[in-house]
Amino acid sequence: MASSVDLNADLGEAFGVWQLGQDEALMPQLTSANLACGFHAGDPLTIRRSVALAREHGVQIGAHPGFPDRVGFGRRDLAATPEEVYADVLYQLGALEAFLRPHGAKLHHVKAHGALYLKLHADPAIAEAVAAAVGDFDASLPLVLLAGAGGAEAARVARGRGLRVVFEAFPDRAYVAGGRLAPRALAGAVLHDPERVAERAVQMAAGSVTTLEGDTVALEAGTLCLHGDHPRAVENARAVRRALAAAGVQVAAF
Repeated sequence: MASSVDLNADLGEAFGVWQLGQDEALMPQLTSANLACGFHAGDPLTIRRSVALAREHGVQIGAHPGFPDRVGFGRRDLAATPEEVYADVLYQLGALEAFLRPHGAKLHHVKAHGALYLKLHADPAIAEAVAAAVGDFDASLPLVLLAGAGGAEAARVARGRGLRVVFEAFPDRAYVAGGRLAPRALAGAVLHDPERVAERAVQMAAGSVTTLEGDTVALEAGTLCLHGDHPRAVENARAVRRALAAAGVQVAAF
């Protein structure tokens, strides 16, 4: 069992009058937050408010860059070249950093969003582009990648760029054979029972996950992600924290 684990969520994903998530209620339950940078979601005012909210609760702030796809919420794969991905990620890191400067704060980590996150794990050229953008911006920033077999190649690329890698697992998502994240289109891919999500979090802190096929596979993660757009995100977070505390696992930023 891990002695401590980080608890993160993807936040700041509102845009104009369009609201998403329960950021004010969820933020106090977290130790780190991945804030949208204006491409898949978020806008300057939302970014500013999200940074202030995270600072108020002592939550570490990570950048959550995605594809420029507001309509698809960044979950559609775009035919972007590695050069375009590099420029887009670098642009988004700079945008979020601008709102941290008035607070005298710096970025804590980088975690890609949605389709870009999945693509960098499947395409070494995209992984190289993301890692290059992070390294050129600030090589001390950890890059958050998928725990399990799916993150091995992306981790190799990132480490080749001199980046620190932190692996993450998803208690509110199902896994399939080999410890890979289940596609959202698959039945049962999203878990809706907070107590079941909490049980999964404890199992992940102990270094494994049970797949939809019923197999238990090793899965080492330094951070656990709860989806901020999940309708029961706050309930999930509270249940996870209770379960981890009962198991003797401290919740703390990596």
